[in-house]
Parts: sequence; structure tokens; C-alpha cells
Amino acid sequence: MKTHSHVDSSSHKQSTTFEPAHPVRFAAAKKSTWVSIYINLFLTVLQVLAGFFGKSQSLMADGLHSFSDLVADILVLFANRHGNRHADANHPYGHARIETAASLILGISLAGIGVALLISAGIRLQHPEQLHAVHPYTIWIALIALVAKEGMFRYMLAVALRVRSQMLVANAWHARSDAASSLVVMVGIGGNLLGYTFLDLVAAAVVGGMISHMGAKFAIDALSELVDTGLSEEEVEAIRATLLATPGVRSLHELRTRKMADNALVDAHIIVDPKISVSEGHYIAESARIAVLNKHNVLDVMVHIDPEDDATAKPNIHLPSRELLLSHLKNQLGDTLLPISHSVLHYLDGKVDAEIFLDTRFCQDRSKVALLNNKCAELILDDPYFRKIQLHFSDAPK
Repeated sequence: MKTHSHVDSSSHKQSTTFEPAHPVRFAAAKKSTWVSIYINLFLTVLQVLAGFFGKSQSLMADGLHSFSDLVADILVLFANRHGNRHADANHPYGHARIETAASLILGISLAGIGVALLISAGIRLQHPEQLHAVHPYTIWIALIALVAKEGMFRYMLAVALRVRSQMLVANAWHARSDAASSLVVMVGIGGNLLGYTFLDLVAAAVVGGMISHMGAKFAIDALSELVDTGLSEEEVEAIRATLLATPGVRSLHELRTRKMADNALVDAHIIVDPKISVSEGHYIAESARIAVLNKHNVLDVMVHIDPEDDATAKPNIHLPSRELLLSHLKNQLGDTLLPISHSVLHYLDGKVDAEIFLDTRFCQDRSKVALLNNKCAELILDDPYFRKIQLHFSDAPK
């Protein structure tokens, strides 16, 4: 038995009008990203031109860093729009992993740019005679970049935490790494102006290393999600506690999680009383599911109901179906068993416990009742299927 949320059939229809699944998050991400685009476009032009004419390799490297941020912002806009689409027939769990894919592409591109800058600076350091003093105004350009990037980090992080967007958090910390790289550039330019001309290239190499490290981190985090890495041990234990606290849940013998952008998907196997009705089992499962959705940052929960622990109990899959079991029972009991009005079969620990309901008129003949009870007791001693047979002489449940 499983219970889970369903995608509305209307969401399967493609609509020409874009309606984000999370309007507040979408609007906040769009606004903050456009702010970042304008700032990075300005800084890219300013730093590259100032670095070129001011003969500062580190400032040009930081300008390329700003350009990579500009490309990343455009990628974030794309992912924010498409990742916020509602679930459809081809994407029943939604489009949230578009954000994850965008983070992976961003991380790989950043790592590549960082390595390229690092190698370029290393090659130039092999020829110290070609190094030049930078122009003094470049340190002021680096200061402007530092202030702009630190301010952008604080603004974007506040927005990201408010709307709980992993992609925006990553982009905000990327802005913080940009601020750190601008600080390194200032130190390198300052050292160059004091006569240590090689420090400008050393700063460029450090910036390259910082960019590649941050890119690798983004890529690894995104890749871990794309290969269905589970939640942290603390989060899993919290979800386990919520499931076990649900009335009717006796125990839990399997719990699996996997990340889905800022949310998670959960699969759980809970054990309930094996003799309850299907409807009560479904009610318990739905109660457990709703509890997890309300208390944890989870997108969907799939709850599987088990009457016993599959890991320790004998398997039941080899047992016959209801029709074959009842046919076997009638063959073994012979004419003493009148037509069954209702039956309930419990597949437990490799055997079947049967509850058989017979017509109340049958119990009027006490000799037949005694004979039937004796035959049932003899049957379960060595029967390959039945472990217990309980007879009910009453009308069938309506």
C-alpha cells in the first residue's frame, strides 16, 4: 500500500502563459539577479579597460571574474524561470532540478576560468624582466569593485535566505568570493606600486585559484544532488522521528531521501497493525505523509504500508492468490464447508491467517460446526499455506 500526492491533471496541459510555482521566490530571484547583472556589466567593462590601460594583470583577471558572474547571472535567470514551472506530464516532480543543472554548469565554467587565469599568471611569472609597474589609479578601481561586490553579496544573501533558494545562496556567496578576490587584487596592486612588481601577477594567480575552488565546490554540490544524494543524518533522523510519532505507526524499517533543489523527496516504509482495514492503513499513511510535509522542507513523501518487517519476516510472494487459496481450502475441507460469504486473508511471515465468515444458518447444526472446527484444526497442522483459520458464523460485513 502506498500513498502519495498526485499531480493535478490540469497541470499536464501546456500553457502559453508562464505561471511560476513559487511566485514570491521567482519575483525576488528575478529582481536580485537583474541588479547583479547591471553591477557585473559595469564592473566588467571598468576593470578590464582599467586593467588593460593601467597594465594590471590582476585587475584584468578580476574583470574576467566579473564577466563570469555576468554569464552566471544570465544562467540564473534562465534556471529561475524554467525551474519555477509547475509539474507536468513529463516532469511529474516539477522542474526544480533545472536550478541544480544550472549550478553544475556554472561551477564547471568557473573552475575552467579559474584554472586558465592561474596558468596564465604562472607563465608570465616565468619572465620577471617583462613585468611592469601598474598605474596608481588601478588601486582605486579595485576599491570600487570591492565595495560594490561586498554590497551585492549582502543584498543577495538577504534575498536568498528570505525566499529559501539554494541557487540564490550559491550566487550570493559567489559575490562574496568576488569581494575577496578584489581585496587580493588591491593587495597585489599595492605591492606592485611599492616596487614589488611580481605581486600583481601573484594576485592574479590567487584570484584564479579562488575562482576555480569556488567553481569546483558548486559543481560537486550540484553533482551530488543529481546523483540522488540523501539528506544529512540530522535531517533524516528528524523525519524518522516525525513518522514514528504518527498515531498507528508501530515502527519504521526503511527511510530513503534524495535532494530536489531546495526541497527533498522522501520514501518511507512504515509498519502498522497487520489486522486493520485497508482504509485505516491508508489513513495512517496519509497522516504520516502530511506530518512530514508540514514539519520538514520536503516536496513529496511516498509512504509504503507494511504489516511486518520485510527485513526479518519470511517472504510472502510465493503464496497463491486469494482465488487459489480459497479453492485449496474448499478442496481440503470438502462438503463440510458451505459457500463462503466473506473472507479476510492476512499474508504474514510466509503463511496465511484466514478469517472466514459463514452464513448464520450454518451454526444451527452444531454437529456440522464441530466437524468444521476439527477439520480446520487438523488442516493447519501441516498445510503449506494456512497457519491459522478463524471461523465467524455471522452475516457478511456490508
